[in-house]
Amino acid sequence: MQKKTTCLSVVASLFLATNLYSQTKQISEITVVSATKSEQSIKDVTSNVEVITKEEIEEKNFTTVTEALNSLVGINITSNGGLGKSSSVFMRGFDSQRVLVLIDGINYNDFTGISGARFEHLLISDVEQIEVIKGAQSGIWGADANAGVINIITKDARLGTSGTIQLEAGSYNTKKFSTQISHATEKYDFKLGVTRLLSDGFTSKAPNGSSFDSFEDDGYQNTTMNLNLGLNLNENNRIEIIHNRINANSEYDNNVYDPGFVLNPTKSANSEGDKLLTKNHYSSLRYKNKNKYSNINLYTNYSKVDRDDPTGWTKEFDGTLKEFGANIEIPYNTDSFILVGSDYKKTNHKNDVDKVSRNSGFFITNSTKFENTIFTQSLRHDSYSLFNNKTTGKVGIKHFLSNNLYISSNYGTSYNAPVFYKLYDSFAGYEDLQPESTKSIDFSIGYKGLKVSVFRNHIDNMIEYNSVSGKYYNMSERAKFRGIEVSYQKDIMSDLLLNLNYAYTKATDNNSKDLQRRAKDSVKLSLDYYGIKDLHLNLAAQYIGDRVEYDYGTYNVKAQTGNYTLWNGAINYQVDDKTKIYLKLDNITDKYYQTVDGYATAGRSAYVGLKYSF
Repeated sequence: MQKKTTCLSVVASLFLATNLYSQTKQISEITVVSATKSEQSIKDVTSNVEVITKEEIEEKNFTTVTEALNSLVGINITSNGGLGKSSSVFMRGFDSQRVLVLIDGINYNDFTGISGARFEHLLISDVEQIEVIKGAQSGIWGADANAGVINIITKDARLGTSGTIQLEAGSYNTKKFSTQISHATEKYDFKLGVTRLLSDGFTSKAPNGSSFDSFEDDGYQNTTMNLNLGLNLNENNRIEIIHNRINANSEYDNNVYDPGFVLNPTKSANSEGDKLLTKNHYSSLRYKNKNKYSNINLYTNYSKVDRDDPTGWTKEFDGTLKEFGANIEIPYNTDSFILVGSDYKKTNHKNDVDKVSRNSGFFITNSTKFENTIFTQSLRHDSYSLFNNKTTGKVGIKHFLSNNLYISSNYGTSYNAPVFYKLYDSFAGYEDLQPESTKSIDFSIGYKGLKVSVFRNHIDNMIEYNSVSGKYYNMSERAKFRGIEVSYQKDIMSDLLLNLNYAYTKATDNNSKDLQRRAKDSVKLSLDYYGIKDLHLNLAAQYIGDRVEYDYGTYNVKAQTGNYTLWNGAINYQVDDKTKIYLKLDNITDKYYQTVDGYATAGRSAYVGLKYSF
């Protein structure tokens, strides 16, 4: 059975995940499908990628993808409540709508909405690995990769028959059941994973300073299914089918107004009967040919969005994205190659918008490895039916001064296409919107467990909402994003592993004013102890610095949602080679905070679980 790989435009870091296995695993063993959509060792890719491995996911006992992402340098999360409530991922100051999100290489971004990918519905039980790419990536992926790319890779089948059963219960009457079963031979393989999550939750809205216990609860239900099928026609030819389905039901609090259209925060926090229903699925059919001269990939991807908001202003969000693509990789010399490919996408937003967009793209990438230097170049041209064509690219170089010391730099251009709602909504839409254009550059130096990266990005024609006209528009001046990221990993003692990172981000709009909800500073700490047989202890901390929100339509600061520290922990005990029990502790000090003004966050929480493998 061939190992499943996914198309991923990546940049590389020499950092491994924080887990027991990563202490013995060699960096050269970690592979990503690089900026060329070609599988490479992480050492041979020029730019910044963070990899969250399955070992780290299991040892930290993450429930959601956002929990895992929140452990990475340069990434911060905000949420409009607890589990299943609208969540945003900020990467180097860019928000979710400027990050391309993939599940097994299939587009997950919500093209019927205005906020990008629906991170709040991404559960992690069946995830093998998460690859996070930073910097403009349209040179290989096309639209919506201004900040970078996040690819969520689900688990493969293993030779023979195997599976897992996981049970978890804890605070807010939260219950999780997850199971995976797989079977693989040299001829064929299949894997099925199902996760069911139920939680009574807590109120999504809560006036800042008030206890969420004073208000009604907003529950959440999620059933996620992942199916992978593979057939090896012979040693050179393989067919794969991938299908991912997410069904979710999320209660939320709607705004309630007093006479005179004055918002009543208390009544809003106690509103009932509002819920968002999601029935999305993401599928792919792939053919792979590998011979001594080239690697050929043909594929078709299908993303379907089906969201309902029965009590909302807009009640239905339905659409489809159909993608067809092909690429061929031709290796030359040692660990060098050229890759040529093309793709075609047809996106349809139904309902009142009822519009179709067509996009065809052509790309070429070359990666050359010299003795101590890797040099990569990518170029892509996209033709659109709704606005002007776009040509983007990127170039990256990495040089090893010694086995433990390297320097790298990357420059890329990217663009973000306006979604249908911003173009055609009868109230807020503006048909003359043009795509955003982004340029990014970064420089990194790495030595053993230390890595320092400096970045500078800017957006021209940034799309924002004008509170005066009530329409979306392109900013006349550029928005700027710049900062520094520092990561450090060290075995303090033979059984104690330290991970520490710091990020500073300065994100400003066309008026040189700070963009809201971006943390200027963040510090993240993780300690893992393995000194007791069959026992793993983890203690993690996160500090968030200044983070502001403005009064609507102004630069008047209405709330400071930063300047707090959270402590989390995990205890794992390996009963035998098949059974693990664990305890997960969140917000150990019961710190009161809000990531979005007026929306509640969890207090001290505890979850106990059991995982059995066979």
